[in-house]
Amino acid sequence: MAASTLVSWTWFSTLAIGVSLLKCLLIPTYRSTDFEVHRNWLAITQNLPVSQWYYEATSEWTLDYPPLFAWFEFFLSQFAKYFDKNMLEIKNLNYASEATVLFQRCSVIVSDILFIYAVRECCKCENGKKRSWDLLDRPVFILAVLLLWNFGLLIVDHIHFQYNGFLFGFLLLSVARVFQGRNMEGALLFSILLNLKHIYLYVAPAYGIYLLRSYCFTQHSPDNSIKWRSFHFLRFAGLGITVCFVFAISFGPFIAMGQLSQVLSRLFPFKRGLCHAYWAPNFWALYNVLDKALTILGLKLNLLQHEKISKASMTGGLVQEFHHTILPSVSPAVTLICTIAAITPAVFCLWKKPQGPIGFLRCLILCALASFMFGWHVHEKAILLAILPLSLLSVKSHTDAGLFIILSTTGHFSLFPLLFTAPELPLKILLMLLFTIFSVTSLQRLFRKDGKLLNTLEATYLTGLIPLEVFCEIIFPLTPLKAAFPFLPLLLTSVYCALGVTYSFIKLYVSMINYTEDGKHEKRH
Repeated sequence: MAASTLVSWTWFSTLAIGVSLLKCLLIPTYRSTDFEVHRNWLAITQNLPVSQWYYEATSEWTLDYPPLFAWFEFFLSQFAKYFDKNMLEIKNLNYASEATVLFQRCSVIVSDILFIYAVRECCKCENGKKRSWDLLDRPVFILAVLLLWNFGLLIVDHIHFQYNGFLFGFLLLSVARVFQGRNMEGALLFSILLNLKHIYLYVAPAYGIYLLRSYCFTQHSPDNSIKWRSFHFLRFAGLGITVCFVFAISFGPFIAMGQLSQVLSRLFPFKRGLCHAYWAPNFWALYNVLDKALTILGLKLNLLQHEKISKASMTGGLVQEFHHTILPSVSPAVTLICTIAAITPAVFCLWKKPQGPIGFLRCLILCALASFMFGWHVHEKAILLAILPLSLLSVKSHTDAGLFIILSTTGHFSLFPLLFTAPELPLKILLMLLFTIFSVTSLQRLFRKDGKLLNTLEATYLTGLIPLEVFCEIIFPLTPLKAAFPFLPLLLTSVYCALGVTYSFIKLYVSMINYTEDGKHEKRH
């Protein structure tokens, strides 16, 4: 029996080794400023006492991740010194020797072992029946490819440079433990994740509501209503102790040194502005471009005076803090209110109709997407926080498969501007095409009895990404527009993709509402 199981998972090892070899081939490719960010953090944690980690400011790329990630950098620095000691010099800004590049690239590849393990655990939770002996017809195989070979992770981590695979390993493993009924382990892993990178606060409400509703309460009544007398205090206490223990280990030393406010100021730099340098394809991108359109219209109709419009408002909105001219300017408090309002229906639905782990996963995705849509200074890479968990749902129903195609294609395309150098152009297009073609064909084959995954409007919208890319990469550089409007391709990409992300967000909410207690859609599309 054991030998049979081993053979049956040989394909998974092949997929994992294959993608790892591809990552090795990407070592010489373009790398962003994030490469220097993490080199600087290696130097800070290696050379300075803990009390100075969150005060050091020799480089503009100061340490702004939670303490557990700082300790992760400290751990890596113990090996970095055997490759090139000079990379650990704080004053060696933008240092990138061949040995340094090799070490940092390999550190990402090796840390992805956790991601690979987490993907396998998620695949074990996919208990759907095999539809044939053909491997391509098996949901578990499709899921493994969608996760291991995810286009966004490949370019963001192994070209652009970050450690998202390592972090998503904790998230997916936590989700897998919830599906396996090991809720305490799931809570522990998620608590660790929050102290590695605080962006995962986006999905914390889904964890909190699900664990409270489905783990700390039992359900006795026919209508699934909450019975307070069935509250499990020991379970609740256990969760609280687990979470507090992780946070105490992470933040405890800084609290003891009276540095909590300094650490928090680094983690939540609200002075950075509403949007990132390149607008993430969310609601605020649409809001910003509407303000620009109204401004231009106001000038044309002589309702506005040109000299009273700031340069940032008209030409620099993609590279500095955006100042709205017509529409009200947005503060961090407003984005917080909008985000809470956007996730409230999802968490309420999870509380009212838990739907088991599937309901939890659906709520997690909506929380991630709502935070991406309305959050303050959102990075475009944060779209992966919704795309990767949605991969788990894409093999479970026809509706979710269609949603995954729309969101993943749109979200992944929005990452294209991250790789703006010529050598990477054919590479990113090829990888995107391969992943998208596999996603569409495999999921369509899986749900062939339920009809097409995309309707005409959806297919037309996604097809529109092709002429958009041709214009941005080929036509635009050859036109006079490049000198007058250098950031036009970024704006067009952000706004066009924002339409698809917004559409996916709305459809996901409708999908959650139409989802029944037994895990099936009330209406099959």
